Amino acid sequence: MAEAVSTGVKAAAAKIAAAAAERFRSLGRSRILVGIAGAPGSGKSTLAEQVVDLLTKDAGIRAALFPMDGYHYDDAVLNEMGRRAFKGAIDTFDAHGLRHMLQRLKANEDDVIAVPVFDRSLEIARAGGRLILQSTEIIVCEGNYLLARQEPWDRLKPIFDLTVFVDVPVDDLRRRLQDRWRGFGLSDQEITRKVEENDLPNGLFIMSSSAEPDLRVNNGG
Repeated sequence: MAEAVSTGVKAAAAKIAAAAAERFRSLGRSRILVGIAGAPGSGKSTLAEQVVDLLTKDAGIRAALFPMDGYHYDDAVLNEMGRRAFKGAIDTFDAHGLRHMLQRLKANEDDVIAVPVFDRSLEIARAGGRLILQSTEIIVCEGNYLLARQEPWDRLKPIFDLTVFVDVPVDDLRRRLQDRWRGFGLSDQEITRKVEENDLPNGLFIMSSSAEPDLRVNNGG
């Protein structure tokens, strides 16, 4: 059963950072991977950024962030699949590519690894958008489907040394998703379509179908 944390984001980030540092030291390896999963709008990206910051500044551990969103299929591919309107659903990501990259990162055999980064303003992934050095000791990966139990996503969880899931009440999730798209200047009608027909159903699927993590964080409010 996962340990539960019901606190503010900063306190939750401190709890995760402490657990990651303890796991890193106990395993005695040169690198470990931490996976933070949750629905879109759950706050997992902000949480992951704070964990990396705390590990670096307070724990003296070299840490880096690796978002899974860089493995979105390109819009041209989604158009061919007839799935452009459902971008963000589990079948619109390159699960195998992400798994191979996680394995490569964990093996830590290369002096530097370039990873893709999703540019939300352009809605595309930029190849080589971030470099992760061999000296990096903890990599924090965040994404919606890191703990998904369906094939082939279920092959990801064993790669991680510590897993976290971010829980958020549905009403809070809906409000955050609406605010996110409002920031891009979309009409109320388009926001409602994106949230109710795509983002929120994806979020509910993630919350109901993810494997049990090592640690749960309640990020409501």
